[in-house]
Amino acid sequence: MLRIPFYSLTIFLLGLSSCRQPKGNIPSSTDIDALTLKKGKIISCGADQQFGLANLEMSCDKRSLADFRLAVSLLHSFEYDEAEKAFAKVIDETPGCSMAYWGVAMSNFHALWAPPAIAELKKGSKAIEIANSITNKTSREQAYIKAIDAYYAGWETVSHKERCKRYADAMEKLHAAYPSDKEAAAFYALSLVAAADPSDKTYTNQLKAGTILSALYPGQPDHPGIVHYIIHTYDYPEIAQHALTAARKYAGIAPSSAHALHMPSHIFTRLGLWDECIRSNQESVSSAQCYAEETKIGKHWDEELHGLDYLVYAYLQKGDNDAANRQLQYLNTIKEVKPTNFKVAYSFAAIPARILLENKDWKAAAQLLNTQTPVNWKEYPWQESITHFSRLLGAAHTRDLASATKELQILKALRDTLLRQNDSYKAQQVDVQILTGEAWIEFQSGKKDTALKRMIQAADLEDKTEKHPVTPGEILPARELLGDLLMEMNRYTEALSAYERSLKKNPARFNSLYGAALAASKTGNPERAASFARDLINQSPGSKRAEVLLARDLSRN
Repeated sequence: MLRIPFYSLTIFLLGLSSCRQPKGNIPSSTDIDALTLKKGKIISCGADQQFGLANLEMSCDKRSLADFRLAVSLLHSFEYDEAEKAFAKVIDETPGCSMAYWGVAMSNFHALWAPPAIAELKKGSKAIEIANSITNKTSREQAYIKAIDAYYAGWETVSHKERCKRYADAMEKLHAAYPSDKEAAAFYALSLVAAADPSDKTYTNQLKAGTILSALYPGQPDHPGIVHYIIHTYDYPEIAQHALTAARKYAGIAPSSAHALHMPSHIFTRLGLWDECIRSNQESVSSAQCYAEETKIGKHWDEELHGLDYLVYAYLQKGDNDAANRQLQYLNTIKEVKPTNFKVAYSFAAIPARILLENKDWKAAAQLLNTQTPVNWKEYPWQESITHFSRLLGAAHTRDLASATKELQILKALRDTLLRQNDSYKAQQVDVQILTGEAWIEFQSGKKDTALKRMIQAADLEDKTEKHPVTPGEILPARELLGDLLMEMNRYTEALSAYERSLKKNPARFNSLYGAALAASKTGNPERAASFARDLINQSPGSKRAEVLLARDLSRN
């Protein structure tokens, strides 16, 4: 019988044990499977996987580097589902790659969109837990993981807003520790925009982010995140001009991304460049339709609906009702959307409301219904308020004050719901609608002074905060409606001032241009009236709207 020395047997068993215990605490297949990662072919529409070039380094197997960088490029264009699939491929190839799990957590974060759903928060938290358990990572990688961990930690009890701020603070430390890491700089800039206070009209965070991104851009002209984040950083009326170059560049960097095709239209909308806005969203909608077909989801994709809203808005500013109504007819054929989220709800509410209110079709607005949609409106009180706001304005303008008052009470109930949900931003947006509705009810009741006071309050409140990124603009700007009210009161000089202020915030708006032209003519200033009228005519070639015909008369003075 062969005798093996005890110490030799011990060494053998220890060696066997070490083989069963992989280096770097590679996660178990059970833990990985529990993430239920999205997997499959990366969908590329319009171009063959052209998503730009990201350069984030990782210490994992270099054979996965190309897949990892593709995943980060997708992440920079907010192609979150595809990014997760790409990170999942890296995990399949290199399960001990901690940064791949960081990528999964980032793919479920959605910094500038609605807060993650509970399932996404659980997935992100689990991914970070796995990333933290892996020991073979660099100190820089640990800093990246620690930063996103700051967002997910305590998500059950800490607000999304507070966690966004914690993430921004952590990214600031990462950026300071690794100033030459351009990816860290780009993600830090995005975190500043995500954590910005929407009522801060000094744009402290945004300008800081813009400085960081502008310094990065010359050296990385094909980086998708830099130009994308520049667009979001300057997506405000007073500073939008700074992003025009990036807006015209982004679609060419990442033409395979529907979101990259759409995002430039944010700046085109801010600057009143309607033809460019239309082209941008036509391409984006087409790409989103391709994505839905390629993924075989059997329904429409949410990004398509988002593009449709911007497309309709731009058509309306050109006075092209025929094109806008074609989009509405198409929208009415859509019965299923995946995912059905805040963007989808907004589009279903906003598109029909915009068409009626921009055309001042008050009778139809008073009867507006939004029931034949895949949206559960109880989940989206802010979006639901758009329909009731439209009905209120329609009822008030047709002197059905009982119905208008009923809609006003519904708006107040929706506002209270948002307050109970601690969503003060959206509650304030509904407050603007409430004040506007009260103004027109009071006006039709003969209480002109009270009406004017309410309308001024609405305009001032709306001016204090920025619009949500989901929307190209307010359903009807309160300052423009103030101009309309002043025109009804024959206070033409004040009305002209209101329209001019509306145009400063919303350049080239059809109704503000027409209102300004009419108000200027009423004040005995034919030159200014002609200037506004010519601007309206030039941006509305072929429009059949009566306002354009009247503008032609004003332009001759």
